[in-house]
Amino acid sequence: MNKPARWHDYLTINIYWLGLTTVAQTMTPLVVPLLVQQFVGEELKGTFYGTLRLWTLMAALLVQALMGMLSDRSTLRWGRRRPFILIGTLLDLVFMALISLSAGLSGMSGYVFLFAMIILLQISSNTAQAGQNGLIPDLVPEKMRGRFSGVKAIFEIPLPLILVSFTIGRVIAAGHLWTGIFIAMGILVIAMVLTMFAPEERPSGSPSALNWTPFLRLALMTALFTAIILLMGWLVQAISRLVNGVGGSLSGAILIGVTGLGAMLVAIGLGVWMSVRVGVGDVIRKHPSFTWWVVNRLAFLVGANNLASFTVYFLQARLGFAREKAVGPAAMLTMFVGIFILLAALPSGWLADRFGHKRLVLLSGLVAALGTLIALLVPNLTLIYVGGSVIGMAIGVFYTSNWALGTEIVPPEQAGRYLGISNLAGAGAGAIGAYIGGPIADQITSRVVDFPGLGYLILFAIYGTLFLLSTLALRGIRLKPVDSKVEPQVKPASALSH
Repeated sequence: MNKPARWHDYLTINIYWLGLTTVAQTMTPLVVPLLVQQFVGEELKGTFYGTLRLWTLMAALLVQALMGMLSDRSTLRWGRRRPFILIGTLLDLVFMALISLSAGLSGMSGYVFLFAMIILLQISSNTAQAGQNGLIPDLVPEKMRGRFSGVKAIFEIPLPLILVSFTIGRVIAAGHLWTGIFIAMGILVIAMVLTMFAPEERPSGSPSALNWTPFLRLALMTALFTAIILLMGWLVQAISRLVNGVGGSLSGAILIGVTGLGAMLVAIGLGVWMSVRVGVGDVIRKHPSFTWWVVNRLAFLVGANNLASFTVYFLQARLGFAREKAVGPAAMLTMFVGIFILLAALPSGWLADRFGHKRLVLLSGLVAALGTLIALLVPNLTLIYVGGSVIGMAIGVFYTSNWALGTEIVPPEQAGRYLGISNLAGAGAGAIGAYIGGPIADQITSRVVDFPGLGYLILFAIYGTLFLLSTLALRGIRLKPVDSKVEPQVKPASALSH
């Protein structure tokens, strides 16, 4: 690359996040919960949805880390990252079309087919995301990564949330599932085409011989992380059976909730520590801040991702909406969240460069916890919208400042590998929060019939607590001192390679 950074590089380097998140926000909180509910019924919808999320996201974790490693050593003609984005997108289109066909199925056969298609979709989409993860570390100088991460945060969260709210959410609420999925597919294709214009060239030199040891470490890491989540899920269910004699009492429900929070904390802390040690090896001792960064990111995203994932079920239980009728308010809530993420993302990028990434990550955790509290105070849709807006503002700040913090921590020569492994936070958040959390909501709801929505009220309170506790991990992150007298400069593109 022989040209200086240009204004449209902000677009081409980041716009694929728009396509990725549009697909995720269409499938995860809207399409998949409704299909699972259709296939397994009301009593076990949270449990089956959580199981699906666990296994599909663990597949995503392994694939994204592996593809990140492969893209690091890619010497393909179009560059290191863009070929992975192209191939992953084309496969996404196939699997999304097949998922739309599952709406005509019923019972466990429908659930099994959906399960298989979601796994395949995770494989393809994480192949593309692995390439996307490396664009900022490859092409952007360190002094400008806060601003590029701010643009990334806008494309990754608020714009797709607003798009889904005004278009796809309304279409699905009206009963047109295939049309909603088709719109998401179109947005994904447009984002992919624009990304092909990113200022990336074919890497010079030849890659070293392929070493399978890192891949074996990744496979073991994924298996270990999955085993920890399964163990914590089993523990929660075992304790739930022990309090069976309490019947429908509030104290039994609270005990299940406290156990669930503890299990999620163990899965986050122990899962990240052991998995990163296995995935990276002993060299991780030289980068302890990376482990704590992943812990912070995972704890926050357990709350953020699963508040979104269970929104339809929460509104059904807390406010009494019928099945598809909950999609409209859920889409409206998504719109409020997206707007406030948009309002927070750009200025938070500048503020992160000005005042430091850690400080804004801390602030985002505190504000997100406050927003969750507001949303849970009373069963009122307006107040839920207010709380969601506060959470959206916190998420906008978090996505900008936390990602910039991560790119500052990872070794630049292995950015794809480390940021791929950091998907412990992206995939692990959904797996931990859904697999452990789904049964909590089902079990409490079945026991405390005189308090409608208590199961999801307690579950969302757990997620809010994790926002707060995520800030404690920041104490373990140590950054290199930066000379504040050095002014940020735009380097020529030839100097942007990591």
